[in-house]
Amino acid sequence: MTISEVRSELINHLGEEVTIKYNLGRNKFEKYNVVIKELYKNIFLVELKENLIKSFSYTDVINSTIKIIY
Repeated sequence: MTISEVRSELINHLGEEVTIKYNLGRNKFEKYNVVIKELYKNIFLVELKENLIKSFSYTDVINSTIKIIY
């Protein structure tokens, strides 16, 4: 999977609510229900329910650091 493939997949779900499972290492995970807000060249922004903004890079998806469940 390439960055452009990840980005085009996220474009299809822009503005939708998705679940992100974030791998912290050593079998530790964080799970977020977020809305995909904005896409940039190297990162994308998501908004949590508490109006917090988090950013992730497309390489996080490629390296399986995060998993996006649509």
